Amino acid sequence: MSIVDFEPVNQQSTAEMIADRLRDAIMHGNLAPGAQLGEADLAARFGVSRGPVREAMQRLLSEGLLFAVRNRGIFVIELTLGDVIDIYRARTAIEGGALALILDGRRDIAYAALGPSVTDMSVSAENGDAAGVSDADQAFHETLVDSAGSPRLVRAARTLLIETRMCLGALQTAYPDLREQAREHVELREAIGAGPVTRARALLVEHMNDAVQRLQR
Repeated sequence: MSIVDFEPVNQQSTAEMIADRLRDAIMHGNLAPGAQLGEADLAARFGVSRGPVREAMQRLLSEGLLFAVRNRGIFVIELTLGDVIDIYRARTAIEGGALALILDGRRDIAYAALGPSVTDMSVSAENGDAAGVSDADQAFHETLVDSAGSPRLVRAARTLLIETRMCLGALQTAYPDLREQAREHVELREAIGAGPVTRARALLVEHMNDAVQRLQR
């Protein structure tokens, strides 16, 4: 049996690092919805050649975070109300699948893992820190999917959670009291940790539906 010679594994490539930074900027609104991205400009700002920038932008195009207009260029996606509803429907399916795996033998793991994000959200809500609540909200749902132990669900949820973070600013204004948003996550965590599985499932669906209803107001 022949032995294949593999190339040494490199650290994260330049294109991957640029893609990560662009994702983060899109997620937090530092690259506004509809903003046009220029290859040459980004290359100059990152201090690299245009090749890695082109590759990074192609990755984000394939993920749906950027879109191309023929003869005009590449732009950051703009989310319509219809997009937001679709995002939450897809998240309900994916996070519902993650929750099913959690409730089938991973409840203790998930309960412990969700603790820090719930604490951060509650503290931020008490301090009136809307951005902190958004960050903790994002962390909660990422951790929920991670706790299911399914790499495929994690990959499926990745872009949806970034798109959700883009519209969380609007959602914050829909909650007269940030503590109400924090309480929803506290209740969901407690239901995951103990109690009837039907309650945890119902709370997750209610949480997703409530977010959509608030954004539609």
